[in-house]
Amino acid sequence: MAQLNSSTALSYLQRRPLTPAATIAVYAAVVFVIWADRRRSRKDLKTLDDHLLNDIGVTREEARKEAERPFWQG
Repeated sequence: MAQLNSSTALSYLQRRPLTPAATIAVYAAVVFVIWADRRRSRKDLKTLDDHLLNDIGVTREEARKEAERPFWQG
């Protein structure tokens, strides 16, 4: 199954007219997917060991701060 990123979905919405209710529903779905991805990524960041953090160029303190951020903050 092809993966659709949020910018592609939003680009599609700009080209295809939808009813106002459908537009709101699609935008809400996109926001929820983004939030879920952030939540999952930040949760995973907490579990990385120092070797993996070093590989991605992040200190333990930076990882802790990022992991503590709420999912709705970009």
